[in-house]
Amino acid sequence: MKIFETERLIIRSLEKSDKKYFAELFTDSRVLELIPQKAFTDKQITERFEKSLNINLNDLSKRKCSCGIFIKGKTELIGLALFLINDADEKELGYRFREAYWGNGYGAETTKGMLKYYFEEMKESKVTADVNIANVASVKILNKFMKPVYEFFNERDNCTDRRYELEKRIWLEYHN
Repeated sequence: MKIFETERLIIRSLEKSDKKYFAELFTDSRVLELIPQKAFTDKQITERFEKSLNINLNDLSKRKCSCGIFIKGKTELIGLALFLINDADEKELGYRFREAYWGNGYGAETTKGMLKYYFEEMKESKVTADVNIANVASVKILNKFMKPVYEFFNERDNCTDRRYELEKRIWLEYHN
């Protein structure tokens, strides 16, 4: 099921054929060091993947969901668009890409598409994003679209994260 599309990308629910590349996003050390996160076991990958199959549009506002990112006209999963809920029970966006697809502007394109979807389709009033401050590329993307509000030590991931937010009224000022 297609969630939304951008100029070059389609964000859709995952299908069984996406598992190989889904697994790569939870095991590739270069991808994980930027989050940071420990590599998942096969069991953890299977559990997370099964939970991500067969989502519907209502799920996006009620629970954490992983959706696939695909280049239009291609079937290979290049990354994940993450519809999350943060520790303050606020909507949060996230993304990750396979290393082969870094540096092509897909992160910025996905972020802009997710913000538009959150505000225009889901009718959210605010969206947040947390990023490891050592993840220079994602910090740059989030600085482009959102406002940093504070930094905190993320004990689970043993890093310093920065929280960003964007209110719908601010989005509308620039996108109407």
